[in-house]
Amino acid sequence: MDAKTGFFYLFSVVLLFAAFRVITARNPVHAVLNLILAFSQAAAIWLLLKAEFLAIVLVLVYLGAVMVLFLFVVMMLDIHIDTIRKGFWKHFPLAAFVGAMIALEMAAVLMGGFRGMDEPKAVAVVLDAAGQVVPYSNAKALGKLLYTEYLYPVEIAAVILLVAMIAAIALTLRQRKDTKAIDPSTQIRVRARDRLQVVKLAATQKPAPEVASAPAGEEKKA
Repeated sequence: MDAKTGFFYLFSVVLLFAAFRVITARNPVHAVLNLILAFSQAAAIWLLLKAEFLAIVLVLVYLGAVMVLFLFVVMMLDIHIDTIRKGFWKHFPLAAFVGAMIALEMAAVLMGGFRGMDEPKAVAVVLDAAGQVVPYSNAKALGKLLYTEYLYPVEIAAVILLVAMIAAIALTLRQRKDTKAIDPSTQIRVRARDRLQVVKLAATQKPAPEVASAPAGEEKKA
């Protein structure tokens, strides 16, 4: 067994273990962390299959954005595990039936779905000016295909995503009455007399009573 096969079995075992822990972990945070581990092992397997673009997309999109978002959402929510698990055995027969159906469908696709397909063609060897073999890059070939033959669909998809992003920002930053936003122009035009105003108020306490002075003759006797 060569090193490539050994790494494939290693990544596959870790991937299966992480996927199993996703559905068996009692803590939702642990489940999300195991799912991140499973995606990283899947990306490593894609690299072994020389599908660099898929591996990079899996790491950047899912690990770098989606799964981090899931992790923050799960940590921010106040999830009561005891309340969630109350109806587990009540819905277990239906869940087991749906899981068995999905497993049978996947097995049918994997066993009989690729029988009529031809074997993949070998990649043509490309030589440079010095006669050396140029390494094949999956990402480079896919990039050339996207920006030559499928240039207009890529640009249309980019414009749609840009419009969706602008719309999301506009909906979030719309003016509402319950917000405590401060207008910077109002802060710049403020004057000192607008910040402080002296108000004269009436006295709220009664003056202390004056002590009557004694006659001079009585002071000498004392």
